[in-house]
Amino acid sequence: NRAMDSRMVFVLLWMLLLSTSTGIKLDGNGYVDVVIAISSKVPQDNRLIDKIKEMVTEGSLYLYHALDEKVYFKEATILVPPQMLLIPILCKMQAKIRIDNANPSYGFEPYTNQYGECGAEGEYIHFTPEYLLNDTLTELYGSRGKIFVHEWAHLRWGVFDECNGEKPFYHSNGGIEATRCSKNIKVEFYEVTAGGSLQQCSIDPQTSLPTKGCMFFLDRNQITNSSIMFLPSLNAVTTFCHENEHNYEAPNMQNKKCEKATWTVIFEDSVDKDALRSLKPLQSPPPPPSFKVVQRKQRVVCLILDVSGSMAGSRILQQQQAATHFLRNIIENQARVGIVQFSTEASTLSRLTTISSDTTRENLIKLLPKVAGGWTNMCLGLSQGLQILQEDNGDALGDEIIFLTDGQATDNIAVCVPSAIQSGAIIHTLAFSNSAARELTEMANKTGGQFLSPNDKTTSNQLMDAFASLTLSTGDYIKEPVQLESVGARTSDWFNGTVSVDQTVGNKTSFVIIYETSFPSVYIQSPSGSVYTQTNMSHDVSQKTVTLKIPGTAEHGDWKYSIQAKILQALTLTVTSQATQADVPPIIVKTHMNQQFSDGTKPMIVFAEVSQSYRPVINAEVWATLESETGSIHILQLLDNGAGADAFQNDGIYSRYFTKMVNGRSSLKVRVKNQDGQTKFAALYVPGCVLNGKSHHIFYYILQLSPPKPPIFEEPLDVGNFTRTDTGESFMVKLSGQAPSNFPPNRITDLSAEIQEDTVLLNWTAPGEDLDQGTAKSYEIRWSFDLKMLRFNFSNGHEVNTTAVSPQKAGSVEQHSFNLNITIQNGTTLFFAVQSEDKQKAKSETSNIAQASKILPGPKPQGISNPGMNLTVLVISLCVVTVVLCFIVVVVVCAVKRRKRSAKSDMALIITNEGQNNLYA
Repeated sequence: NRAMDSRMVFVLLWMLLLSTSTGIKLDGNGYVDVVIAISSKVPQDNRLIDKIKEMVTEGSLYLYHALDEKVYFKEATILVPPQMLLIPILCKMQAKIRIDNANPSYGFEPYTNQYGECGAEGEYIHFTPEYLLNDTLTELYGSRGKIFVHEWAHLRWGVFDECNGEKPFYHSNGGIEATRCSKNIKVEFYEVTAGGSLQQCSIDPQTSLPTKGCMFFLDRNQITNSSIMFLPSLNAVTTFCHENEHNYEAPNMQNKKCEKATWTVIFEDSVDKDALRSLKPLQSPPPPPSFKVVQRKQRVVCLILDVSGSMAGSRILQQQQAATHFLRNIIENQARVGIVQFSTEASTLSRLTTISSDTTRENLIKLLPKVAGGWTNMCLGLSQGLQILQEDNGDALGDEIIFLTDGQATDNIAVCVPSAIQSGAIIHTLAFSNSAARELTEMANKTGGQFLSPNDKTTSNQLMDAFASLTLSTGDYIKEPVQLESVGARTSDWFNGTVSVDQTVGNKTSFVIIYETSFPSVYIQSPSGSVYTQTNMSHDVSQKTVTLKIPGTAEHGDWKYSIQAKILQALTLTVTSQATQADVPPIIVKTHMNQQFSDGTKPMIVFAEVSQSYRPVINAEVWATLESETGSIHILQLLDNGAGADAFQNDGIYSRYFTKMVNGRSSLKVRVKNQDGQTKFAALYVPGCVLNGKSHHIFYYILQLSPPKPPIFEEPLDVGNFTRTDTGESFMVKLSGQAPSNFPPNRITDLSAEIQEDTVLLNWTAPGEDLDQGTAKSYEIRWSFDLKMLRFNFSNGHEVNTTAVSPQKAGSVEQHSFNLNITIQNGTTLFFAVQSEDKQKAKSETSNIAQASKILPGPKPQGISNPGMNLTVLVISLCVVTVVLCFIVVVVVCAVKRRKRSAKSDMALIITNEGQNNLYA
């Protein structure tokens, strides 16, 4: 098998945060291009592939029943790392389901990374190998197939959880309800004492809600079939919550983000909405999914470089500088690289060469083209590059092309683009021209590549950034380059700054200075005070580049650079490094727009994810620079405050609306740094459902006899100051008019309410004049006894006098207290909502509905009694199960060491809001 023809091996581009599409498609009623990637960090275990197949197969049938027998999983591909010795099969797709080691914030729990708006596709699903291999973990999280469909709904359809581990109870109509959907699921509340008996729940005097020791009990044999986003593990649950049963009052993420039933979002707002409405149910149960197993190989890249006449001057030099940086600092060892140039004709400068040493890299750099002239025959360049890629194994499947051009073809590029796409190569296209052929974007989009449109300003450094962004991630960032800094200026004086080398990086650190005209004086000072000058650096006169490579591991701390230009000229600095320790991944940033094309009718959103492996980095200072091809520059500070464009507070995803759109292509670059030492890692996992919506399962156990939830190990890590930069794909704007639409203030999503005696206190984050930027003109606040009325007929609610309320700048904390013109009775629940308006009288969407109850503490709070539950039966049942399980344990230990489980159909399912020490039968 190991001698298998290399044509049976291919490399898949694992796009982490760079793609806005999953690549998943509906082929008739079946989902195809479902790719499940096993990280290279996962130890080899031959059982893993079979477990993945079992999960998807079970999930397919569950999905079929959940969505009116309309869809199922038709085909799935499992991508394995090179160390797994398997017979691979050829294919090329994008992976949105990851099998990787545990996220410190979640332990072994499956989760989906989603931070878009309601109905928007998520980023990826994360399963751990422990979850798939350890069957006892299904007792914690439920059937793998059912949980897969639960996570699929997050990923594919952009729905959220209907439970809430931090708010498992809420007030409703003078009583206490459990947070759930639907209300058709009947629950009862009890505390379990240390001796195993049940007693009435204690009430927290601060909230007038049950304390954390309170559990709610569900009859697992009750007749209800929803909802998968609340409790997929309940036997009767087979579908999603419909509109006619949706619990609008429940304080969960589905209501906060969507304020509509999960079923409605799937069929009206998701990427599959049109297909799902038109598809007819299958006549019979679907066949099991078909599976393919594919395997990565070493990276194969061909640089196809434009040397036509329009590339003369600064462009050919910038191409040489950026390609040198790529070959010297970016492309990984053991990758194979070829180089082709094209103009009137095309020629091969280097056949595929394995990167095995610094000498190999420098030899390739010497071959880079230096002279430009002639026509721009792109098809000749593409054809020549594909021939180079075919030399190693007969095809280009899974190989990469980096196609750099001025963007304007002399020949008809439309003729050769289809065959280039069909070759199976991943094609990245970089175009200097403002009017680059649209086929360049098409090739990148259809092959899983990136389209980048750098400008040729000598201070922008955009081409260097573009090449630096073309890395191939396997999920293991230890060996991947990290760009610490990329900055430029035009000066005749000093160009100074600081680059922080934190404790997660330091190996293979290089400073690359590019000058425009005259060799400058360069001084780089280490944190300990050592000064590096030109005598310590290499100087390439032909490329106008000065390079300092720090030997060994660079000192951790702030490095200061001072570059003196004796005449007015452009200077740029690029700093890259790699991880220092094999077990400490570097902090990285990944950025992208929520859409690659806009007509100006909908706002665009800038995203930047800052993390160390899967651990979110919060409190960082994140700035995005958006530069149009006409030269207009817009700078935005991205926020992680859970308001405006940002979905969840403190999840390491920094976001902002981009409203200042101009016609044409624009580039995106993000710079991250610590904020006066305030940067830190996000909080640890909170059991049960948590406010940020990422951890969403309610766990259940059999008394104390079940194994505890696996512990989560995380030690605080002070990495020190750090800086990072990242470049996103270029995006296109084509406005229907001369200017983008007037956007109203953004929808408020974090409105909260509290009743103190007869005073109502509201809190929210201020929206802006244009979405989350500027200052709104006014607020309109209304309240009602009826949540649905306020939700669907805001103007019919009772109005609150807001003449004294002046909106603050977007992002500020707003507070408003007022007395209603009624006496608020004990047990009363009221609902509140807010709209804001800008100077042009454009109104925002109605905010989330906030609820508040007036509850006066008493000896016997209303709503906590359980008239329908036979306490004696529960206690006896629990005791019987305990005795049976203890007997089984004795048999296992003393006799055959086999485990059996007792399943009593008349037993109750017991669930806590904490996710530990819960009861299950």
